[in-house]
Amino acid sequence: MNPALQVQTVAQQLAALGADGVQLDLPQLLKYQHHTYVLDLAPQQVIQSKLAGSYLARSKGRGMEFDEVRHYQLGDDVRTIDWRVTARTGKVHTKLFREEKERPVFVLTDLSPSMHFGSVLLTKAVQAAHLAALVGWHARERGDKFGGIIFNGQQIRELKPASRSVSVLRYLQQLIELNNKPVVPEQQPISLADAVGQLRRLVRPGSLVYLISDFSALDANVLRHLQSMRMHNEIRLCQIFDPLELQIPAAVSGQLALQSDAAVLQLDLTPAALKQRYALQQQLQQTERMQYWRSMGLRHMQISNASSLRSQLAAQQHNPAQTHSTPFNTAGTVHGE
Repeated sequence: MNPALQVQTVAQQLAALGADGVQLDLPQLLKYQHHTYVLDLAPQQVIQSKLAGSYLARSKGRGMEFDEVRHYQLGDDVRTIDWRVTARTGKVHTKLFREEKERPVFVLTDLSPSMHFGSVLLTKAVQAAHLAALVGWHARERGDKFGGIIFNGQQIRELKPASRSVSVLRYLQQLIELNNKPVVPEQQPISLADAVGQLRRLVRPGSLVYLISDFSALDANVLRHLQSMRMHNEIRLCQIFDPLELQIPAAVSGQLALQSDAAVLQLDLTPAALKQRYALQQQLQQTERMQYWRSMGLRHMQISNASSLRSQLAAQQHNPAQTHSTPFNTAGTVHGE
């Protein structure tokens, strides 16, 4: 593609998103309240909340939704006796109902330094914020309570779940503040494990939990917290990635300066063998990660920061064979770019 045309295309996409690709502001996040149809928050597993709400659980109880009639058993509430069926059959029958349960939605958004990278359209942090906004507006639309954790590697913000638009707006304001705030090297770092640990203490049983990150800091402590949360909650992992993290384009050549704590290193990107080793290494790492998530029963998807979030999720809905009928799967399929 002609470079000038490609730059123009990126500029047009940024204009449509109302973004510059690096900074966040409220108008670009407010837009997602009109596009909640591209995401499905419907429960994919049994709801275990003890609080009354608007979701029908699989367990039987005294709820608002009639389920079936069965023979009366000792201990059944006499107020639920179905007198018509009892009169017709000559045996006492009682009505059963589906219980209505509450399901709060929690989102952990990673805005740590590794997320502030983007080679095409948006930084990973901005794409993560867009996804968090979409989840928040969808939760509001469904009447779910919404809250979660936001951290940028140095600061962490906890927002307890609340209903209505105010809970989403509070979350979005914190996203904007922590994304746009400059990093101060002297501050004590906050790891992904720290943030997930705090999220674990915040969530209630029966919740829907989104983790939005590049998972570059995935370690044993993160996995331990996830294993604990998944016992009583539905976990959805959203990995934000940049195309350069998967492979180095064949057309790229020349020297790349890499800054480390000790020195600046020069890397020659011209050799094809180097590009092949890099792509293989990244593929193996991602495969291992996917296999581990699948073994834990965690639902996951991948989102590229090289194109708009809405276009990727809409494409998944229109190509069910590619996405196994849902933006989330447990088979390790790579989505997006």
